[in-house]
Amino acid sequence: MNELRKQILLYLEKNSRVDLSELAVLMGTDEVTVANEMSAMEKEKVICGYHTLINWERAGEEFVTALIEVRVTPQRDRGFDKTAERICHYPEVEAVYLISGGYDLLVTLEGKTLLEISRFVSEKLSSMEEVTSTSTYFILKKYKDHGTNMFRKNKAERMLVTP
Repeated sequence: MNELRKQILLYLEKNSRVDLSELAVLMGTDEVTVANEMSAMEKEKVICGYHTLINWERAGEEFVTALIEVRVTPQRDRGFDKTAERICHYPEVEAVYLISGGYDLLVTLEGKTLLEISRFVSEKLSSMEEVTSTSTYFILKKYKDHGTNMFRKNKAERMLVTP
């Protein structure tokens, strides 16, 4: 990967709302070059999407987030991929990861209530033939998410000046 692409990706990972002209200045190149690089990386699926991190608690909406460990019997010639792909198709599933350790997959799920998530796990996930067990953990509070500190910042405080 060339250095320009790497720098664009590092910047976009933290601030996807950046203006192309601003990004070009930061990269020391022109806007067309940056736009072309970004377009090429989108076509190559290096850039897979642009997202906004929202603190729903502050927005007055409540969601329940759960992390579900899933133990799976791998399928011949497909390993865990077919099961993971099947799980990915559920709209309430936010992410699916192949992990090491006692479980095989880690599924991130969002719902409106604990009951909604529990039903998903028992009715959809646990009922899959290749799923042998699950373990569910509910996120009670987010302190940091996607590299962003979720603590409420205090109002600007005046600096103490001493003679």
